[in-house]
Amino acid sequence: MQLQLQHTVAGLALLAPGALALLRFSCSQLVVERLDPLVTPGVTGSPHVHQIIGGNSFRPSMDPGSLDIPTASTCTTCTFADDFSNYWEQTAILYFQARNGTFKRVPQKPNVGFEAAKGGMTVYYTPVLSGQGKVTAFKPGFRMIVGNPVNRAASDVPRQLTFTCLKDPYTRDGETKDFPKQPCPAGIMVNVRFPTCWDGVTLDPPDHQSHVAYPSSGTFESNGPCPASHPVKIPQLFYEVIFDTTPFNDKSLWPADGSQPFVWSFGDKSGLGNHGDYVFGWKGDALQKAMDSNCNINCPALKSQSIQQGNQCTVPDIVGEDIDGWLTELPGGMPVDK
Repeated sequence: MQLQLQHTVAGLALLAPGALALLRFSCSQLVVERLDPLVTPGVTGSPHVHQIIGGNSFRPSMDPGSLDIPTASTCTTCTFADDFSNYWEQTAILYFQARNGTFKRVPQKPNVGFEAAKGGMTVYYTPVLSGQGKVTAFKPGFRMIVGNPVNRAASDVPRQLTFTCLKDPYTRDGETKDFPKQPCPAGIMVNVRFPTCWDGVTLDPPDHQSHVAYPSSGTFESNGPCPASHPVKIPQLFYEVIFDTTPFNDKSLWPADGSQPFVWSFGDKSGLGNHGDYVFGWKGDALQKAMDSNCNINCPALKSQSIQQGNQCTVPDIVGEDIDGWLTELPGGMPVDK
């Protein structure tokens, strides 16, 4: 565990010189199914499959006007026990497409030292850099999406959405916007970094994106300024998900033309449609306290639970379909890019 933390902190130091504090924690898998209360609220059987982590109040419809997430949740899959937020993304649902056209879901695995159930996710909240002012935690009702599943051009993909081909469990360099083209010895890590500037007013616009922005120049890591339209600095929310692609590393299993064989659950073979969703659900002012306390990995200001306790938090799969066997098509009948 300590070695993993050393590698992680070293990697973050390269990305964000001067950063003195961050939350980094494990969240176990809550459920995997075709639900998306942001994009298709109220629909049981959204177009494609997601992995969801966090509080067990997750449901097809999560109208902030009628659902108080911390009150409605009785458990969370995350290490910090006051975090009932829900996090989901397509990076958790990756499929291998065999030469005969059938699909097999790629299993996940946790970061070293984070024994989350079925892989789950590693989540980071990083405040602004040292000496650069106060970061404002997200507010009740806040939601956001980054990326777009229809993106197929690298120029349309933010630099903050990437893949890492793991040479070993500690690899943190060589990020790309598209899927790795060669077998990865220790699997594929997917990285999703959300915008760090907020308009200060809107909690969740219809597109779930226009209320947040990346810095107007430079980057979060270089302390780039927020645009005038989005002047409020918010924590950088960052997801890491690792897929164990090693059972599929034999290139004789790959397409005859040598192209990479992996496809997102929404039919994207490029990887450029990578995206992530977030529904804020921290209890009270717990996240603001953490951001103000300059917590470093662990956070005495927050109530914690063990990873094993988080593993016990689940919700029923209400869609009820086979997503793990050898499938003749992607769940929901999603077509694959040609």
